[in-house]
Amino acid sequence: MIAGAHLLLYSKDPEADRAFFKTVLEFPSIDLGEGWLIFALPPAELAVHPGDGEFVQMHAEHPMLGTLLYLMCDDLSNVIRSLKGKGVDCATPVEADWGTSTSVRLPSGGEIGLYEPTHPTMIEARSI
Repeated sequence: MIAGAHLLLYSKDPEADRAFFKTVLEFPSIDLGEGWLIFALPPAELAVHPGDGEFVQMHAEHPMLGTLLYLMCDDLSNVIRSLKGKGVDCATPVEADWGTSTSVRLPSGGEIGLYEPTHPTMIEARSI
């Protein structure tokens, strides 16, 4: 039986991005040694979107499907304000049918998504 999921986030500066997840986002972590942190994630869900087949990452000599990380929140304006208070810039929020989204720039220069969904989520469904 599947016991969990392990998300890989590829970074050009993993040490700086690990520090961001630990100190700015305050994700709990364990240190496997030499600063290699594994983070606990908030409850998660998976959506499978159509792609062009070009978005892949090689892992263990196999082409793996590409993945995007979107953190979800209940009050995007408040989270953006909190992140700005910690010196983190977010892109201008964009409205869509499925919610309001922004992106958060990591210290490495990469970005992750952040959004307030307007659609039902599996996180909500599981808590009922």
